[in-house]
Amino acid sequence: MNQKTHAISDSRQRNCRGYDMVLQTHSTSPDNNYQNEQHLMQAVVERENMQLAFKRVIANKGAPGVDGMTVDDLKPWLIENWHRVKEDLLNGQYKPQPVRKVMIPKPGGKGIRQLGIPTVVDRMIQQALHQVLNPLFDPYFSEHSYGFRPGRSAQMAVLAARQFVADGRRWVVDMDLEKFFDRVNHDILMSRVARRVKDKEVLRLIRRYLQAGMMEDGVVSSRHEGTPQGGPLSPLLSNILLDELDKELERRGHCFCRYADDSNIYVKSERSGQRVFESISAFLEKRLKLKVNREKSAVGRPWKRKFLGYSMTCNREPRLKVAKESVQRLKSSLIKCFHRGRGRNLKRFIKEDLNPKLRGWFNYFSLAEVKNVFEELDRWIRRHLRNILWRQWKRPRFRVKKLMKRGLSRDRARQGAYNGHGPWFNSGASHMNLAFRKEFFNNMGLYSLLEEMRLRKAT
Repeated sequence: MNQKTHAISDSRQRNCRGYDMVLQTHSTSPDNNYQNEQHLMQAVVERENMQLAFKRVIANKGAPGVDGMTVDDLKPWLIENWHRVKEDLLNGQYKPQPVRKVMIPKPGGKGIRQLGIPTVVDRMIQQALHQVLNPLFDPYFSEHSYGFRPGRSAQMAVLAARQFVADGRRWVVDMDLEKFFDRVNHDILMSRVARRVKDKEVLRLIRRYLQAGMMEDGVVSSRHEGTPQGGPLSPLLSNILLDELDKELERRGHCFCRYADDSNIYVKSERSGQRVFESISAFLEKRLKLKVNREKSAVGRPWKRKFLGYSMTCNREPRLKVAKESVQRLKSSLIKCFHRGRGRNLKRFIKEDLNPKLRGWFNYFSLAEVKNVFEELDRWIRRHLRNILWRQWKRPRFRVKKLMKRGLSRDRARQGAYNGHGPWFNSGASHMNLAFRKEFFNNMGLYSLLEEMRLRKAT
């Protein structure tokens, strides 16, 4: 670990220790009524709960909100102001600051996603709220809900979906909610929250977070619907609202998987799929005031649709595979990475930039059972690395020298170096493939997706 990493780690540890002292100074003794639904706000501001929220906000880092405060500025600010913030929370006087509007491209480059970044202080309070509220709601959520829940993951949802198809439900109702996080009805959501939360101060604070303005270019606009992505509380609130959809699907006896606002319902025929699609769309629009995106939603075969980045084969016992869109998304990300690696030492670039991306991507798609995607990606990655080498050599004379050093004859090396074609052609040509075989990149420490798949299947 380098000195910079040590310094960051030490800084975070000091922040956490300093916050312990802040809480000890301003906290009260534990109250046996904290678990009482009428005293939830006291549980929110209780020392151990706020300490955990503080640590999670520090660990998650994140961009500053409208006030410009960073996570490193949080501890000294709390030392001066925590007693006032705590009093305002208990008295129902606390008012969240507006969120900072940020627009980011959606995966695949299709459309723009709107984020709302709360201030660091509001993120800590939201995290504290989440820690108290989640145990009240999560035990009652559907077994078919997998998003933003402890002990559950997208991979579990994918495995459940494959099992439904293996059981003979070979049609899927793939439902996409149009701008879900931007169109949540506040009154409907708060009525669902109030079913389990009776503390009026907590309910008031949640509504204030929902209605906190959004700042863009210094101008604050009011909000009357939506729960912008970016705050720790939004995922729980989305599950609270969509749990009503889950319960309706269970009441009707459907087999389904839901991850956040992505819902797949598995049925045995196209006709029943169309019937389910229309009836559930009507339920969502009338009961929850949510709109189904009919352009992205469809009734189709599971192997022609994707779910959480995965698809599957059409076998009677379907096998999971990486969806084409997920492969293209990885390639787009890696191309930017390869551009940054052109002027760098290849071995260092592989270790510090490329391998972490590949390892993280594979860890998510490790359930895939079709190897040709990984095989093709490995070849494509090696070609890009050969492309980097070819560009670094620049002059034909130097290219001849490098190719000869890798075992090619002078005539073969000159033929390749002076062929007049561009870097991408040469990176896939026989002279570069002969000079820089797969073993060369293995010795460089390149992470192989195919080999990792084989190792995991063997174990």
